[in-house]
Amino acid sequence: MQFIVSLLILLCVVAPRIAQSAALERGVAVTDPYALRELDGGRLGLGRMVEPAGQGDAPMTNDALFALPSMAPVRRAIDDEFDRYIARHKAALANETVGIGPSFDFQLFDRAALYSRESRFVLAGIVNRMDRAYVAPDACGEIRLIYRLARTSEAAEGGSPRLPMTLNIVLKAKGDAAAITCSEIARRWLDTANLPLTGAELAARLISSDGPLDSIRPENIDRIETDLQIAHASKSAARDFRTDYLLKLFRLDAQTRVFEQAPLENQIDREKIFADANLKREFRAWLLDPKNLAELDRGTILVPEKFLATGAIAATPVGFAPSNRQPAFGFVQADGYGNEVFGESEVVAALKKAAARGIAFENIRSVTGFERRLNDMTCAGCHQTRGIGGFHFPGVDWMAENPSNAAVVPASPHFFGDQIRRRDILTALRDGAAPDYSRGFSGRAQLRGSTELAGTEYDDGWGAHCYQQKPKRSDNDASFRSWTCAEGLACQPVGNASRIGMCFVKSR
Repeated sequence: MQFIVSLLILLCVVAPRIAQSAALERGVAVTDPYALRELDGGRLGLGRMVEPAGQGDAPMTNDALFALPSMAPVRRAIDDEFDRYIARHKAALANETVGIGPSFDFQLFDRAALYSRESRFVLAGIVNRMDRAYVAPDACGEIRLIYRLARTSEAAEGGSPRLPMTLNIVLKAKGDAAAITCSEIARRWLDTANLPLTGAELAARLISSDGPLDSIRPENIDRIETDLQIAHASKSAARDFRTDYLLKLFRLDAQTRVFEQAPLENQIDREKIFADANLKREFRAWLLDPKNLAELDRGTILVPEKFLATGAIAATPVGFAPSNRQPAFGFVQADGYGNEVFGESEVVAALKKAAARGIAFENIRSVTGFERRLNDMTCAGCHQTRGIGGFHFPGVDWMAENPSNAAVVPASPHFFGDQIRRRDILTALRDGAAPDYSRGFSGRAQLRGSTELAGTEYDDGWGAHCYQQKPKRSDNDASFRSWTCAEGLACQPVGNASRIGMCFVKSR
């Protein structure tokens, strides 16, 4: 009976939630599949962006893409990551096989499909990230063109042509020589929020001389980011189901116009830090400085590159260690191998020191809050939080026969839950006000006084992330006391001993 009640409530909740999701990205992202199809066939196709000179009308397939001199380091770095991944897993999992195809315990992504003339990257979404203007104020933040890997051959045997990889072109929202202001760019985006257009009409409006995409040019490119499902394994007697995602970043060299491998933003290199006692000491001192702790709390911290990795594996389920039995992010809590970076006592002391200097923390109010914040500010930690199979924006499949039925929503709960905050920042930029760039935890949306997300999975509704409250307030972690559930729902654990769970129908 409880299952039937839960199912009925789920059916009542899902339909309005889908409708709401479709509106949440208004003025902050382009998700219309028909408009994206038009833009992909025009100047926003991947080939025209990375190689505008001499690119014809036909879309660029991947054999041509990775033959470009600008993309050679990208292919080389991905190949190196595959080799390292295979070597590590063969050493760690001596009794299991790693290879391409269902006959292997760990099934690798087929690199031949990535570099083939039978595949290409198609435009799956366009996302305004002017909420990142604190990183580069002169550029007014970023605009991201998100491309999904797809098979172009008709031999897909009726299945989806899409493959589990995205490639993002990250552009400066404002080009170096552009006369347009941040305020004007924000206004153009926000003005698209209620356009009653779709398909070719919407695409034409977006790229018109006063549209939000008019200034999106190849010369604005800053970097490429890739997210690839490198391997997956089915559940067996030896282990649980598991999928690993490889994250990489390649910055465009302004002189050579070549994409060179670069550190991932805030992706702390644990192996490098553990191997160097001096570096570990320096990192610890840097992060626990009150000024940097304040930026960590706000979500605007930028970790120096010397502490960062050039690649990361985001594992699903969260916390599974791919090669060395260590937890994915054991920064504070002892993991049984003495590999924590911070001791609990020094974190407590650092928080007290910062508070004594007048710093008011919004998110980090405990050691657990500190570690969660440190985890989810990393690329891998963020992708492990409320993603869709390791992706935050897979996009709707417009190559399908009926794109409107190809996916329920184009992006993850984390993406949709962050749209109110992003739109709030665009509004401030448009109006000439000082934006508040702070953000909450990845698992729980920052509402900023809005009630738009009340009762949804992004806030306190069915499926929302929550914290199991104890009767006495003093027994509850101050970092997560506000993570409650709406009336009729209760916070229930999800497969581990943590008090972080999900909102489900109360048991009778």
